[in-house]
Amino acid sequence: MVSSQGSTLSPQVTGFADRSSAHAEIKYLDRIPVFVKELVAGGMAGAIAKTAVSPLERIKILLQTRTQGYHSLGVYSSLKKLLHNEGMTGFYKGNGASVLRIVPYAALHFMTYEHYRLWILDNCCALGTGPIVDLLAGSAAGGTAVLCTYPLDLARTKLAYQVVDNTGTMKHRARQATSYPNYSGVWNVIQRVYKDIGFRGLYRGIGPTLIGILPYAGLKFYVYEELKMHAPEEYQKSIIMRLSCGALAGLFGQTLTYPLDVIRRQMQVEQQQLAGHVGYRNTMDGLVFIIRNQGWRQLFAGLSINYIKVVPSVAIGFTVYDSMKTWLDVPARHKQGSE
Repeated sequence: MVSSQGSTLSPQVTGFADRSSAHAEIKYLDRIPVFVKELVAGGMAGAIAKTAVSPLERIKILLQTRTQGYHSLGVYSSLKKLLHNEGMTGFYKGNGASVLRIVPYAALHFMTYEHYRLWILDNCCALGTGPIVDLLAGSAAGGTAVLCTYPLDLARTKLAYQVVDNTGTMKHRARQATSYPNYSGVWNVIQRVYKDIGFRGLYRGIGPTLIGILPYAGLKFYVYEELKMHAPEEYQKSIIMRLSCGALAGLFGQTLTYPLDVIRRQMQVEQQQLAGHVGYRNTMDGLVFIIRNQGWRQLFAGLSINYIKVVPSVAIGFTVYDSMKTWLDVPARHKQGSE
């Protein structure tokens, strides 16, 4: 008799416990501010997307900076040579710095975009509610995120620029070690750059970065929202549609601003260049020097691999961001604005 009652009550107790647990979780999430949820969702999206395309990012930097032994190779040959010389770990060299940068960068980018957009809608009614608002909010958010995380991007580039030949002779390795400074990690880069050049050294190349990120970040959000507006209503909430719009927006923005990214990378690794290289005074000086001495094609070195990496990166980033917002119960944009 007791056994029968126990077996009858057991599912009821279990169901009650499950509902209580779920209710407690919902109440806990409700206590978290919306901007914190946006930071977490954006940071997670950036970290997963960046790690997924890390091998392509490493090759892109080696091509952009005309690293010895790689500047004349194609994407496949570069990947093959890097695997042979440095092994699988070579594909992820500098990824630690990249993730350290992208987590706060993506978190700030998504969160500040949402808040800049609400501020513009509340204070600049003359601009309306169309994609122009996304252009301005995206540009401001991109600039904010870059300024806050640029030293980490500098460290990532310097680490990724270093190449090692684990198959070479001791004599060749010794010559490699004396050709440019070797860094052991993110903190080592920041310490040594600050000691050698000072605070300004940590922001070397920030000029072309800001000139590039302001239109790129703005155009990315602008094109994304514009494409969504022209999509059939039945597909408005489709993840595939959002990913397609995001990928096209990313490709469009990257093509227009890519030369500035090349100048930025070369400015970041100037100290690691071989003797005889004269530093660029500013963005325009770097642009003129590259066209005259390396050819205009160098301004688009690594662009093909950037296309290959942008599509999965944007796809993964948008998918993770949307999933995290759903899991964290972030209110829809129109609801945020009405609160």
